[in-house]
Amino acid sequence: MSDQDESLKSGPHPAPIAVIGAGFSGTMAAIQLLARLPPHQSVLLCERAERFGSGRAYATGNPDHLLNVRAANMSAYPDRPSHFEDWLSKIAAGEAGTGAGNPAIGHGHVGIWRTPAGTFAARGLYGDYLAALLTEATTGGSTPRLHLINDMIIDLVPDEDRLVMVAEGGRRVDVAGAVLAMGNLALPQEPESRFRGDPWNPEHDARLHPDHPVLIIGTGLSMVDAVISLRRHGFRGQIIALSRRGRIPAVHVRADPWPRPDFTAAETRSITRLLGRIRREVASAAEARIAWHGVIDALRPVTDALWLGLPPADQARFLRHLRPFWDTHRHRFAPPTGAAIADEIEAGSLQVLAGKLVAIADQTGEARVTYRPRGASEPRTLGVQRIFDVRGVGRVADTTDPLLRNLIGRGLVRAGPFGLGLAVRPDLTVLGASDTAARLWTLGPLLRGAYWECTAVPDIRNQAVDLARSVAAAQEPSASLEPSAQA
Repeated sequence: MSDQDESLKSGPHPAPIAVIGAGFSGTMAAIQLLARLPPHQSVLLCERAERFGSGRAYATGNPDHLLNVRAANMSAYPDRPSHFEDWLSKIAAGEAGTGAGNPAIGHGHVGIWRTPAGTFAARGLYGDYLAALLTEATTGGSTPRLHLINDMIIDLVPDEDRLVMVAEGGRRVDVAGAVLAMGNLALPQEPESRFRGDPWNPEHDARLHPDHPVLIIGTGLSMVDAVISLRRHGFRGQIIALSRRGRIPAVHVRADPWPRPDFTAAETRSITRLLGRIRREVASAAEARIAWHGVIDALRPVTDALWLGLPPADQARFLRHLRPFWDTHRHRFAPPTGAAIADEIEAGSLQVLAGKLVAIADQTGEARVTYRPRGASEPRTLGVQRIFDVRGVGRVADTTDPLLRNLIGRGLVRAGPFGLGLAVRPDLTVLGASDTAARLWTLGPLLRGAYWECTAVPDIRNQAVDLARSVAAAQEPSASLEPSAQA
């Protein structure tokens, strides 16, 4: 039994709260919980990957993978808006180390780009920032209350007034509650093909033949990352990107702010009227020589309220028809990234196609990909040597994640609206099959559907504060549970 397991058993203290997933969502949930839970209650931060704090988004070591949000909006703390910018300044000046022990890099220092649209940092550098926050949390104080568990959690079993957390390695720990912070769920890899590659682990990309194209399915921000990774690892051949509409994200520009529209009640209850009003706002901004970016940014504080105000039928219409347009305007990429992608398209080395994927047939040495171009009646076929699928994220309703499948099977959680995320109450407690909550909370991408703006750093850091308050309020001061742990 490890020293950590022993520390979880010692003393008549409340059972710990488990946070499952140590990307940005889990890291911020853990840090906010430490600030609001009773002083003798600990937090267990559980992560299946080797590195805590980064998640998939910030684990990249490629300095050309840039954040798609300005550094000014990337502070981990709502009440300290310049926290990340201040940390970056220390990095650039060589006055602070990084959580991963890597040297500071930027423009002047590779990884920090100052542009007219704002300052953008490398995602790996942001992962170092989060790792530094975790290091501070695990080492601060005479008795650290944050414990890291490097294992895959596969089940949470109700046991009277607590839960038994079960890890893949066999460890079982009694917890007073758990926060589900697993981030984006994997999308099913269909149709199957032995030529599929992992866009997040491109170490084999250098072996690709330059005379044979590769295919990226999806044309969003992850497509951009895949292109940059392929070039970084030496592939000089043609890249083909395919999505239903063939739209790529817009680029951040310097834009003056636009006042938040005062929507009428009728506009907030109809997607058609709401869209018409937004178009009129964009037209008015253009007359004032203000780019549409300012209008979209003005909607951020009220996007969730607008989403919740729409009837379900209009929400479904948004998902079917408008979501791709919203995503490309709302989730923009940094100017240096935009310039690199524009150069690729102009040179013809990146071809963006609009069409529907129909089938993939493996042949000797290549995959034959059949797709139907948008607006065409006849399909076409491509021969490619590798396929990277970055179409987006999976739905809770379709997930193969063992923990979520077990929780769904026990009736402790259920899919929320449109199967995108989990069903939740306003206090972020997760609802089970019978509309009851079982000491489970969630934040981040698993809120998708119930809320809309739930995946970016500015949204998640606020959720972490609300969640910590909810968890702390659920802890009964009279309860003194003695947790047990078994190796």
